[in-house]
Amino acid sequence: MARTILVVDDEPTQREMLAEALEAEGFTIVTAEDGRAALIKFREARPDLVLLDLMLPELSGIEVCRIIRAESGVPILMLTAKDSELDKVVGLELGADDYVTKPFSLRELSARIRALLRRTEQLAEAPAPLVELGALTVDLPGHRLLRDGERVPLKPKVFELLAYLLRHPGQVLTREQLLEHVWGYDYAGETRTVDVHVHWLRAAIEPTPAEPIYLHTVRGVGYVFRQPA
Repeated sequence: MARTILVVDDEPTQREMLAEALEAEGFTIVTAEDGRAALIKFREARPDLVLLDLMLPELSGIEVCRIIRAESGVPILMLTAKDSELDKVVGLELGADDYVTKPFSLRELSARIRALLRRTEQLAEAPAPLVELGALTVDLPGHRLLRDGERVPLKPKVFELLAYLLRHPGQVLTREQLLEHVWGYDYAGETRTVDVHVHWLRAAIEPTPAEPIYLHTVRGVGYVFRQPA
């Protein structure tokens, strides 16, 4: 069955170009020209991935991202004409899974889309048991972090990072390895992304984030996840 992608872009030429290119690769495409239309189309079509421009009329891409993420864990790939670290970090913090900065190549865009869809499939097809972390329970099949049975809010990419670390306990992982396996490609020059997500993860799972007992920094190398004895 063809995967459905919602393409949200207010520029008609760009929107049509993306739709035609992705349809040629076998995807089913739904399009929207502004933020409000994007939410309507999202709720109607229930796409497998959202390709979301940040600069939109009616509702901004940032606001659309926030609303979609509150309703669904669907992968969100941001498109931005701004080469601003702040825009990227805000989008990622709101739950976007990845971003590309205009101008971009269709080949790169396609690779990132397929990587996001592949990771979604792997998470769905390879459930793992519950993992106890002190007062916390990590429900890997359910994609949830629980404290005393109550859900702890966690951004989707932060949860994927936690899941990967739990599957590799005691193994020192470089930032580049984490980018490759959690983000799915080489984030050249963007290893700080890992540090930001580690910061968010520690805030969620560590009793005292400044003195971690689970997720340790290995200076000059990366990170390692250890269960206390």
